[in-house]
Amino acid sequence: MHKTVAKTVLPAKRLRGDFTVPGDKSISHRAIMFASLAQGESRIRGLLRGEDCLSTLHAFQCLGIAVAEKGEDDIIIQGRGLDGLREPDNVIDCGNSGTTMRLMSGILAAQPFFSILTGDQYLRKRPMGRVIGPLTAMGAGILGRDKNSKAPLAIDGGGLTATEYHSPIASAQVKSAVILAGMQIDGTTTVYEPHLSRDHSERMLRYFGADLESFSGGTRVNGRVQLHGKDVDVPGDISSAAFFLVAGLIVPDSELLLKNVGVNPTRSGVIDILQQMGGSIELTNLRELSGEPVADLLVKSSNLQGIDIGGDLIPRAIDEFPVISVAAAFAEGVTTIRDARELRVKETDRIAAMCECLGALGVAIEPLEDGMRVAGGKTINGGEVNSFGDHRIAMSMAIAALGAAADIKIVDTTCTQTSFPGFWELLDQVAEV
Repeated sequence: MHKTVAKTVLPAKRLRGDFTVPGDKSISHRAIMFASLAQGESRIRGLLRGEDCLSTLHAFQCLGIAVAEKGEDDIIIQGRGLDGLREPDNVIDCGNSGTTMRLMSGILAAQPFFSILTGDQYLRKRPMGRVIGPLTAMGAGILGRDKNSKAPLAIDGGGLTATEYHSPIASAQVKSAVILAGMQIDGTTTVYEPHLSRDHSERMLRYFGADLESFSGGTRVNGRVQLHGKDVDVPGDISSAAFFLVAGLIVPDSELLLKNVGVNPTRSGVIDILQQMGGSIELTNLRELSGEPVADLLVKSSNLQGIDIGGDLIPRAIDEFPVISVAAAFAEGVTTIRDARELRVKETDRIAAMCECLGALGVAIEPLEDGMRVAGGKTINGGEVNSFGDHRIAMSMAIAALGAAADIKIVDTTCTQTSFPGFWELLDQVAEV
C-alpha cells in the first residue's frame, strides 16, 4: 500500500524548457518480455523505471530470467528462448500494472507449468475476462475470482491450439495476449479487431525475429519461430509527453521542446486531437528507433476550440483522455468525447473521476455513458481534488492547476510513480509561478 501524499500545485505565469520525458511504458514492458523470450542477450536502453515496468521485470526474474543493471536506465537481459522459462516458486505480483497481468497471461498460458498472477487492490478490481476468454478458447486452464473475470488468476499452462479470434473491442492488450500465446505453439494464430489498436507488440516482435504479419483488420503470427536477442532503444512516452503538451498549450506565453518522443501512429491520437483543437504542436527531427517512429515536439501557447472526438481516434488516444478533458476545459466552446467506454475500466472509472474532479473546480462537465461533454472557456477555480489512486488523474489535475485561478490541492499523488517518476520535479523545473 502506498502512503497517501497530497501535493498543492500553483498557477503558472509561463512554461519554458527543453527536456525528455521518461521511456515509453508500453514499449518498456514489451522490451522486457520479448527479450526474456528471445535466445541470447538483449540490451534495453532508456527503460522506464516506473513501478509498472518494474513489476514486469520482477515477474520475469521470478520465471528464471537473469537481469543485469547497466546504468540508470539501461539493463541487460539474458533471454532463455521460448521454452526457457521456469515454473515460479511463488505468486507473481503484477502491482498496479494491467499490461503486466494481461500480457503475462498470454505468455504463461502456453508454458507447461502452473503459475498465479495477482496485483494491488486496484488491479484486482480490473476486468480480466476479455483476456481469459480467448486464452481459454485456445485450451488454457485459467481460474479467477468473480466467475473467471478478476485476479488473482491461477494459470495451468500448456496444451494450447492455434486459433482465429475476433475481438469485440480494439485492445492492444487483448491482441498481444493472444498473439504471445500463439507465438509459442504450433500453427498460425490470427486476431481480428474492429479498429486498429496500438501496434507496439507487432513492431517489436518483428524486430526480434517473429514471423508475424499485420493486415487491414488484424494480425497473424506463425508459431514456434525463435526470437533472437536485440538492442532496444526505448523512446520517450507520448502518454507522459501529453501532460506537458496540454500544459504548454493552456498556459499563456509558454514554449516547450519535448525531445525524443515516440510518435507511433497508433498512439499519436493526442497530437491529432490537440492540433484539431487549434493547438500549435510541431513535429521535428523525425526518425526511427528500434522499429518505432520518434520526433521532437515543439509546443506553444494556443487558443483552443472545442471539438467532437470519437471513432477511430479513440483507441489511438485512450490513455490521454484525462488530460485531453483538461484541454477541453480551457477551450472555447463544447468538446464532446464519445465511443470511449473503455475509460470506465482503467485504473479507475476515468469518466466519473475527471467529471468529479473538474466539476469540483467549477467546470461545466457532464458524464456520458461512453465519454463526456465539456463546456470550456470559463475560469477554473482552485480547490481540492482526489486522484482516486490513478496516476493519470493525479497528473491531469496538476496540469489543470497550472492554468487555474488559484492553487489546487491533489490528494494521493504517490501513484504517479507507476508511469512517470520525476513528474513533480519536472513540473517545478519548467513552470514559472
